Amino acid sequence: DNLQSLNGRLNEADKRELINEISVAGLRLNQQVENLLSMSRLESGFLQVKKDWCDVHDVIYKTLHQLEVPLQNFNVAVFLPENFPLCRLDYGLMEHVLFNLVNNAANHTPLDSNITIQANIEADRLVITVADNGPGFPQKEIDKVFDKFYRLQGAKSGGTGLGLSIAKGFVEAHGGTITLENLP
Repeated sequence: DNLQSLNGRLNEADKRELINEISVAGLRLNQQVENLLSMSRLESGFLQVKKDWCDVHDVIYKTLHQLEVPLQNFNVAVFLPENFPLCRLDYGLMEHVLFNLVNNAANHTPLDSNITIQANIEADRLVITVADNGPGFPQKEIDKVFDKFYRLQGAKSGGTGLGLSIAKGFVEAHGGTITLENLP
């Protein structure tokens, strides 16, 4: 509303700030709608995993591009071995998993924290690790973080508690597992 009604009276810095806030709010709203739709597909049993040969590098960097604004105040690093093989996975579902995991890391760590994404092949299975150097999860809540609608006690407002639950559902639909553990 301010951009529309005060357009001639706003300086460029204020316009940029408002546009940035709109972008962040739009991304948050889109993610919440995506999460609700994804949870509905998981619960209804209509989720169909369509595996194809995919470049994990592309999945990771496309996800990071989508999170460019929320990640602008973090130190993000990606570690992929050279000549990483193509992997059979559902590109869209895995992109959604990574989005939820990286977004969760950004939402629950202080600004300027390190967020790393690493991919390896172990025993013919793709292993993707998203890690951060934030304060970690309270030990008594680790078993609950993948539960639907669960939010950490004292978490900042804005989330629905669906992101990690959906990530778990999509990973399990691929025949995989997902775990959370605190770094030392």
